[in-house]
Amino acid sequence: MTERAHTEDRKVCIGVIAGPHGVKGQVRLKSFTADPADVAAYGPVTDAAGARTFKLAIAGSARNMLIARIEGVKDRDAAEALRGVELYVDRDRLPEAEEDEFYHADLIGLPVRTADGEAFGTVLALHNYGAGDVIEIRSVDGGTEILPFNKDVVPEIDLENGFLVVAPPTETYARPEDADEEARRAGP
Repeated sequence: MTERAHTEDRKVCIGVIAGPHGVKGQVRLKSFTADPADVAAYGPVTDAAGARTFKLAIAGSARNMLIARIEGVKDRDAAEALRGVELYVDRDRLPEAEEDEFYHADLIGLPVRTADGEAFGTVLALHNYGAGDVIEIRSVDGGTEILPFNKDVVPEIDLENGFLVVAPPTETYARPEDADEEARRAGP
């Protein structure tokens, strides 16, 4: 097993404090866990730097947000001061991912190769802008590649040995209406 495949010292962002709720120190919380209430199920969480620890208790929900109490936060001003704080948990405290599912933290930093074993780059991030998941890769030449994150383009993910394989698309598809618009702009 490679050093990169170990889960120690890696944190996963499982939520963010959106702002205060009421005057008694409760906060609105956006959860990134599959079951939103699980944001409080993994024990204390920390901020991104690991400098502050928070004990959460879910009090309810409102408008697609959870309402939570944070130990030691007693008034609206203290809750307001936490607005925007991302909440992290150690990766090893999370349940194992199902087959063909991955935590972003497990993929970020992995080396990327082509099917023939040639170095391609390193995983920087995964995103979803609404049209499907994409993977951002720092290529070996220092550039950035954004590729669809699907089985056709990423046919192999080997967490045990610490790498993934990509098969970047070789063709670009153009819609006929795009060519018509380009011709119209070019003029006679």
